[in-house]
Parts: sequence; structure tokens; C-alpha cells
Amino acid sequence: MLRSLFIQFFVLLSFLGYSQQKVGLVLSGGGAKGIAHVGVLKALEENDIPIDYIIGTSMGGIIGGSYASGMSPSLIEEIVLSDEFLNWIRGRTEEGQDYYYFKNEMTPSFIRFNLSLDSTFSVLFNTSIAKDITLNFALAEKFAQPSAIAKNNFDSLFVPFRVMVSDIFTQTEITLDHGSLSDALRATQTVPWFYNPIRIDGKYLFDGGVYNNFPVDVIQDVFNPDIIIGSNVSSKIYEEYPYDQDDKLISRSLLYMILDKSDPSQIPESGVYIQPNVKRYSALDFTKAKSLIDSGYIQTIRQMPEIKSKISSRRTVEEVARVRTDFNKKTPAFTVDKIETEGFNKHQRRYINRFFMKTAPTLTFSETKNGFYRLVSEDYFNNLHPSFDFDTTTRNFTLKLSRRPQNNFQVDFGGVIATRSISNIFLGLNYYYFNRTLTHFQANFSTGDFYKSAQLKSRIDLPSRGLLYIEPEATFNKWDFIQGKDLVIKNISPTVLNRIDRKLGLNVGIPVGNQYKFEIGGFYINNRDQYINKDILVSSDTMDILYLRGGRTGVSLSTNTLNRNQYASEGKRFTFSFDLFGLNETIDPGSTSVRSLEEKTYHGFFRAKASMEQYFLKGVYSTGYFIEGVISNQNTYSSYTATLINASGFFPIQDSRTLLLENFRAFNYAAGGIRNVFRIRKSLDFRLEGYVFKPLETITEGQNQEAKLVRNLSDIYFAATAGLVLHSSVGPISLSLNYYDDKENQLGVLLHVGFLLFNKSSLE
Repeated sequence: MLRSLFIQFFVLLSFLGYSQQKVGLVLSGGGAKGIAHVGVLKALEENDIPIDYIIGTSMGGIIGGSYASGMSPSLIEEIVLSDEFLNWIRGRTEEGQDYYYFKNEMTPSFIRFNLSLDSTFSVLFNTSIAKDITLNFALAEKFAQPSAIAKNNFDSLFVPFRVMVSDIFTQTEITLDHGSLSDALRATQTVPWFYNPIRIDGKYLFDGGVYNNFPVDVIQDVFNPDIIIGSNVSSKIYEEYPYDQDDKLISRSLLYMILDKSDPSQIPESGVYIQPNVKRYSALDFTKAKSLIDSGYIQTIRQMPEIKSKISSRRTVEEVARVRTDFNKKTPAFTVDKIETEGFNKHQRRYINRFFMKTAPTLTFSETKNGFYRLVSEDYFNNLHPSFDFDTTTRNFTLKLSRRPQNNFQVDFGGVIATRSISNIFLGLNYYYFNRTLTHFQANFSTGDFYKSAQLKSRIDLPSRGLLYIEPEATFNKWDFIQGKDLVIKNISPTVLNRIDRKLGLNVGIPVGNQYKFEIGGFYINNRDQYINKDILVSSDTMDILYLRGGRTGVSLSTNTLNRNQYASEGKRFTFSFDLFGLNETIDPGSTSVRSLEEKTYHGFFRAKASMEQYFLKGVYSTGYFIEGVISNQNTYSSYTATLINASGFFPIQDSRTLLLENFRAFNYAAGGIRNVFRIRKSLDFRLEGYVFKPLETITEGQNQEAKLVRNLSDIYFAATAGLVLHSSVGPISLSLNYYDDKENQLGVLLHVGFLLFNKSSLE
């Protein structure tokens, strides 16, 4: 009897020991494939399997850190399936947070090199290829309060947690167990050459997967759990050489080479190894999040009998939810009472603080977020890293902005190649100087047969009394309309027109809310136009020379949230301008003119112009409109051609500015049209557009080459285009059939690669 009691007692002790098993969960890195870990967490929690410790690397660190910080699997799933998550990964600013005040004029640039130029003229090349501003702030936002609850001790989170990072300089792995949780998670996914690193404890740290992508050994050393569950989404890429896919995969070879591969044999016999079926996905397939989650869930459910046979401990969903709720109840209010900057002098700090406009003792989180996005909308501040630190005494947060190596020198390349003689090459140079003010020096150059340009700008931002900038500008444009037949369906006569357009002046701008900008400006104008007064030029002809000199002053209100510089399918653009002109016209007649003597005329007039386009996206179809109107008291010039080329023009189609469209120019007009965009594939669109142009007064030519203004209700002109657009890394690749209600430019086919964009003329 006594012997039987002893046996039962030891069996009970053994059972109790077994039932108190501590379970550690290891989550590997693998880029987008790491989203499968969400499915693993769902299946484990639904089946009452306890999770006592978590360690993760890269995306495994992000998912594991989210769970450890008190997020449920369903909440994590909701986040990774959201459009906001894709925006964080892609570096897109959240809707409503794109501060238009800092938005630069559109250029034909399709690639930018970010450089750092110091006082010794040493150049440092920024090797990152992804923008991380939105991702950094999202991580800081999501994990600031859990970090505050745990007092920056990862053992005090909802689940004790560790995250792996790499020190590339000493070629060692590091296990983070304290500090800012958002910084730790940001560091563990810093894939070299993809994201810029951040500094933690004085060191720049990179993706933990470089040296330990599946840290089973670390969880054994740190937590020593009874049972280890390892979820691995990264193993040998291919068992055999991928002959059929190597051309496509070679661009990712660097990523494959630098990341450590997971070793399944690290899991002991007593543990459970889970490998979701993610072979058909790449590390960049973030749009396949739902399928990836399902793959993790299905594989874990498939192995649930094995898991339950090795883990007798149970923790019900209700019990986990109660403990999670208790943890999250400790969440402090998200109020900010300090803005701290690292790596800036006192003048620079004063400039930065102005964006947060702190009038009350504390800022709400929304006010802090708005201020941050206002600041980083300027490209110069794209390398700022945000984090939040909690003060247990004041119960408020401090926003810390750390300065990483600044991109104060940027080089842009772009241009367009076309089947007509309108191809050109674009070079842009940008240099920033930051002290009491932020000064952005710009120099842009374009060269080609049709268009040449040089532009110098210097934008000086003065935030001392509200946000304000002064922007001196000097612009030279040259258009040569003397074209051949090119690729057109109907033969045309060459347009003989050579334009030199120059302006010198400045703009002063202020923000109007987040989405609008108000400008007031004044410019000196010095233009020269050369043209003939007939259709065909012969060698003996000399051209009329028209000089236009004077001034323009005016105001404008504008906004632009379009998703692309050209061929947009989402967002809107609006511009209203009112200008006063005082111009002296001097005409030097050529051999084709009926005049023989030089003539001078003064033109004083006003012009109001409004333009708006907007798109409404539904699934794979986007419909949009483009409307424009001009009201002016401008009068005719010395000849019909002089009047025509200096009248306002309607440019609805991509090549409209490259043609002299006589029927689409007027001093006063109303115009508009419909744009239909059908998405055929991810980056391939079919566009179908139609427009109507109604001049309030048509410019016609009299018997003696003079211009006449004729009011005629029947004068309505049409334009249309249909074509394919592929959005590529070098800009749009477009093949289109264009129609204009114009005798010289009726039908044409245009193929172009790159952005077909030009600087505004002095009269625009």
C-alpha cells in the first residue's frame, strides 16, 4: 500500500513537472515570407498551446515582437493585410500626411543618387534603395506604449522577447533584450543595401538574418525552455539550379547571398519544427499576405497532433485574452511634451521644432504625427529616425529624432526617348545647406533637338515666424518646332518656329493647410521668337523676329496628390493663378512678312487661369476628368503668328506641348475631358481619353497677316488619345494614337520611353 502511494506520488510529481513545461517559439527571417508566422501564432493560440518566450529575426522579429507587445494574432493579421502596411513597406506616405508645401516641380528624372558631401568635399554614396520614413514612424507609433509598459525591458513585455541583429563591422550577431522596442524591430530588418541602418547603443546595426536567421541556439541559452517550436520560412532557395528562372532571379542574388540560411537540425528531438509551404513566394511578395498567413496556419494545424503530444500544458484562449487585456490596460496616454534632436546645433533644433508648433504643454499624438510628416516631406530630412521614450515621472513621451548621414547632395538623371524628334536628356543637381535656415540649391539641364533648358533655383526656407520660403529663379528654355514628318498617319508641313524663353525673378510661398500652397511671385521676361508667315520655308526666306520684354507678377494656389508625374490614375491636382503682365513687343519683320519696318507695342493685361484633374479608382478601373479655363483681357499682337504663339494653350495629351496646335490656343477658353484608365496588369494600363476645347474668341488670320478675334458658338474642337502605358523603373513606356482637331496635326502615333515633361514657360 505504502509502495503504491509512493509510486502515485512520483507519477504526480512527474506529471506536474511535465504540465509546467515552458514553451519557446523561434521565428526565422525571410522577408515577406515571414508573414506566414502570423498563421502559426493563430493556430497555436486557437489550440491552447502556451507561448512563454519568443525570439525572432528580421520579419520573424517583427511578427514575434508584435505578439510579445500584446497584439493578438487577429490584430497582427489585420495590420499586415491593410493598405497601410503595404504603404510602410513601399515607403509611401499615409493618405493626408503628404505635405504639399515641400513638393518640388515635376521633372523628367527617373533615378536619383543620394550623396553626402562634407566640408572637405568628400562624397559618401547612400546605398539604400528603399525609403523608410513611413515604416520607421509606424514602428515607433505601434511599439512606443508597449515599451513604456515594460520600461524598455523585453522580459517585462506580454511575452518575454529577444530579437536578433547584426554588427557587420565586427561580423558578430547581437541579441537585443532591452531599449526601444521599435528601434530593435527596425534594426532586425535592415537588409544591407535595401534599408538604411539605425544606431543603437552607439552602433549601426543590420538585419539579424545576416549571421543568425534561425536563433534556436540563442533561445536555449537565454530562456532554456522545455520545448522549442521553430517556425522557419527560409531554407535553401533551390535544391537544384533554377535554369528556367535564373534571369529573373539574378537581381535578387545579393539578398540570397548575404542572409544566413536556417538549419532545421537545430531543433532538438523534443521540439517541433514547422516549415510552412512558402516555396512559391519571394521575399518581396508582401501583396500575397493572406496566402502566406494561410500557409503558416495550415502547416501548424497539420502538425497539431505532434505539437499536442509533446506539449501537455494548455492555456485557453480566454486566459490568454485576459492576461493580454491586463497588460494592455497599463497603456499610458500618448501625449508628447518634448522634442529632442540628436546631431543638430541649436539653430537647426529651433528650425525643426517650428514644425511641431507646440503651444500647449503637451502635443497629442495626432499633432506630433502631423508635425513629423510636415518635416520629413522635405527630402533633406528623409534620413531622420524617430523613436519615443517614456518618462515615468511626467507620464509623457519624448519624440527623439536621430540624425543619420544626411543626403545633402543629390544627382538626378532622366529624359525621354521618342519616335519623334522630341527626345532629350535631363540632369538635375541638388545641394542643401542647413543652419539657421534650410537652403536648397537646384540646377537642372535638358538637351535635345526639340527642347533645351537650363534652370537655376535657390529655395530658402525661413521658419522663424511661421513657415515661409523665398525662391529666386532663373530659367532658360529653347523650343525648336522645325520638325520633319516623323511617325504620323497624315503627312504634315514642318512648323517653322524657334522660341527662346527667359525669366528671372522669385517666388514667395506659404503653406495653406497640409495639402495646398500659396505663392506670390514676380519675374522679368525676355523672350525671342523666330517664325515665318507661310507654310513652307525656302532657303532665301528670313524669319520674323519677335522680342517680348517686360514683367509679370501674380499669385497662385495649388495642390497635387497625383500618384504619378505622368499618366496618373489616382489623386487630384488643382491650380489657380492670377497674373498681371506688362510687356513690350518689338517685331523685326522678315522676308515673309507684309511689314517692312520695325514696330513696337505695349501690352498690359491680366489673366486668370484654373486647372483641375481628379481620378476615382475602383478596382482595376479608374475614371477621371480634366478641366481648365482661362479669362483674360489680353489683346492681339503685331501678327497672327505672334498672337497665336503668345496666347494661352490647352495641352491635354502627353505630346500637346510639342505641337503648335492653332485650334487649341485662345485668350479666353473653357476646356475639359474624360480620362479612362484600365489596369491590364500590375504596371500596364490602357488609357482612353477625350477632350473638348471651346474658345470664347477664336484667333483667326486676316488678309494682311493680322490677328482677328471672332466670336462663334460653333467653334468647338476635339482631341482624343488611346494607348498602352507600362510604368517601368525608367518612367512610362507609352504607345499611343493621338487625334487633334487641327489641320496640320490631325493623327499621329507616338512611342516614348521616359517622362515627356518640360519647364513652364515665362508666360505660364
